[in-house]
Amino acid sequence: MKSWEELTICDDYMFKLIMSRKRICKKVLERILHVEISDIHYLEAEKPMKPSYRSKGVRLDVYVRDDVHTVYNIEMQVRQPEGDGLAKRTRYYQSMIDADLLAAGADYDELNQTIIIFICPFDPFGKDRCIYTFENLCREDTSLLLRDGAQKIFLNTKGTAGDVSDALKAFLSYVDGVLSGDALVQEIEDEIRKVKTEEGERVEYMTFAMKMRDEWKAGMSEGRMEGRKEGRKEGIKEGAQQDRAASLRSLITKLKLSAEQAMDLLEVPTDERPIYRELLQGVR
Repeated sequence: MKSWEELTICDDYMFKLIMSRKRICKKVLERILHVEISDIHYLEAEKPMKPSYRSKGVRLDVYVRDDVHTVYNIEMQVRQPEGDGLAKRTRYYQSMIDADLLAAGADYDELNQTIIIFICPFDPFGKDRCIYTFENLCREDTSLLLRDGAQKIFLNTKGTAGDVSDALKAFLSYVDGVLSGDALVQEIEDEIRKVKTEEGERVEYMTFAMKMRDEWKAGMSEGRMEGRKEGRKEGIKEGAQQDRAASLRSLITKLKLSAEQAMDLLEVPTDERPIYRELLQGVR
């Protein structure tokens, strides 16, 4: 893991910390959506899937509602999942948000408008666009929207195509590591510098990093033991495979990672991942 001093807005931990500043979160949403928002309200404390690094449940990076009751989930997606993994993740998040809203007492016909936003330092769809916006529509008549109130937006920091504002381009470039004189970029950068001087925040990150390392080591150790047992039964090659699969299972269950995140952590080669996806089916 990176040291506290090395963290940037592109790192999940720092992104969530900075977006917990209401004024910044509101401005980021306004810039992405080209709308004015009077106020936002954080929903983390109101839901069972609290998006906390201490949580054992589903973690959403930023989960807020605006003054007209539109609900937003904003995610910093650093790594690109293989295949349709990113699209399927939006489906999963949508189901969790809807379940959360229904649990709060809403009827299905009164569900809030929802917008799920992924900020990606890669092109998720390979079309070189800065922004991809999706809504459900009729395939036979694309002018006919389903009007289910659900929208997904993917921002590509590497994109060049599409009519986007200079202000949004400045923000995307900043996520990609390019500092400019843009007012919002400077405000975020100043806040990061300020946060890094706060001893309490540094200690909390160090505690989180230590916990992650301890759980990772425990998962690796548990996985190796399980893999060796199975390896004695199935032979050296298959045993090594089972060893790694067991380590992946431990990381997924203990750290609440996705299979792709666990494979990223263990640096599983791309050509071997289909084998482990099959072995890890049903693991949560």
